Amino acid sequence: MLAEGIHDLCFQLNRLGKHITIETATTIPPDGIICSLASLSPKLSNSRPGDNVSVAIQKQHERKRLHIDVIKAWLDDYEYQLKFVISSASDIEEMLRLLEKLDRTIPSDRILLMPEGVDSSSFEVSSSFIVSACKDYGFRYCDRLHIRLFGNKRGC
Repeated sequence: MLAEGIHDLCFQLNRLGKHITIETATTIPPDGIICSLASLSPKLSNSRPGDNVSVAIQKQHERKRLHIDVIKAWLDDYEYQLKFVISSASDIEEMLRLLEKLDRTIPSDRILLMPEGVDSSSFEVSSSFIVSACKDYGFRYCDRLHIRLFGNKRGC
């Protein structure tokens, strides 16, 4: 959503009959963009930058990471899925509280839970409780196949 000309690009792709999926952290309103599927990834508190970055950057991230009204705008006007990165059981509780704040009826099969991690072993442990939550609530499990196959690197 930050890319210059993204609205025009999506308009042109739509004219060509292309399926357009936009993945967004939901910090920027849709502003009428054309897309077939909005893959919404609101950032939970587990997304906070580590202690290796300045306190100012940490505070900026916290201030910008979650905008309920922007999420609602996407939900109200687009086909969507909600994708959450989960690192602990408390993240599931935080996500459920966020869903309540949205004050929308969201079908459980539109909610995807993904384990946090940068290598297969780092998310193996969390996968079992995430799968359990998916079964309990009817959510979908979203694996990190790209990391399993290629590791945490760009350009693969």
